[in-house]
Amino acid sequence: MQKKRVAAFMVMAVGMGLGGLVTLLLVLFVARAWWTTPFEVLGFGGAPTQPIAFPHTVHAGVDIILDADGNPKLDTSNQEMNGLGLGCTFCHRNVDKGAAASIPPVEQCIFCHKSIGTDLPEVAKLINAWDNKEAVVWERVHRLPDSVRFVHEPHIRFFTEPGNLMPSGEQATLAANVCSTCHGDVAQMEEVKQVRSLKMGDCVDCHRNYSAPTDCTTCHY
Repeated sequence: MQKKRVAAFMVMAVGMGLGGLVTLLLVLFVARAWWTTPFEVLGFGGAPTQPIAFPHTVHAGVDIILDADGNPKLDTSNQEMNGLGLGCTFCHRNVDKGAAASIPPVEQCIFCHKSIGTDLPEVAKLINAWDNKEAVVWERVHRLPDSVRFVHEPHIRFFTEPGNLMPSGEQATLAANVCSTCHGDVAQMEEVKQVRSLKMGDCVDCHRNYSAPTDCTTCHY
């Protein structure tokens, strides 16, 4: 009888221990997501799956392009291929003019890909969308609450003005230099994901550092 009681007690202790561990992990997960970005687990925190795999490393990067095995990709002349080094505004043409950065329409992509990379599976998806007059429904990566209105243009304009140094301490000369402040080094991302918390405290701290307005109506209106 005594052995049964001991066994039952041990089972309860193990159960309580596992329950406590699960609770602790859940609390840590929520706390991490609340204060910064979620852990990259169970579909949270990582790069969302896009309808077309768009490699920013190829379009915006300048380094040698590597294949899945880590080997340099070669062009038809057997030369190593480098990224195109396109600026953010080449595709996101509204980022320095209005509120939203804007996503390029299929027509803009086809301007290049009607003759470039037509043998690639992902480009074939793009061409198929164009032929069928369909939009490419991209998955949003950075999302702010509906109560927040963030306008890109004044931020780009401010940090590209001479003398207004970015948080990194550098002087921005192009919109792309400013974009990396919040979005990270997208040119080095095969798949784009959120790397900065973009919480209210993050924005308010930046506004305070640059003597920008911090009243509620600045962003909530």
